[in-house]
Amino acid sequence: MSQPPRRPRTLNDARTEAEAAFKKATTKPVEAPVVQKRALPGIKEMVSLRIDQDVLEHFQGDGPGWQDRINAALRKAAGL
Repeated sequence: MSQPPRRPRTLNDARTEAEAAFKKATTKPVEAPVVQKRALPGIKEMVSLRIDQDVLEHFQGDGPGWQDRINAALRKAAGL
């Protein structure tokens, strides 16, 4: 079988192809949207936190539950 004859390229075809190739090479690929973690209610995560001694003493002064009180104060400060 013989293939159909190739038609000669014209300047317009070459320019169009070059522009398409340039666009393909320089276009930033679309990134997948970032999925934010949602905090589950009641789930706590252990962290290490450096705070001033007087702040720690303030929260520990009322006895057990001082970590929950710090958490509540941080939630309030964060507007949550």
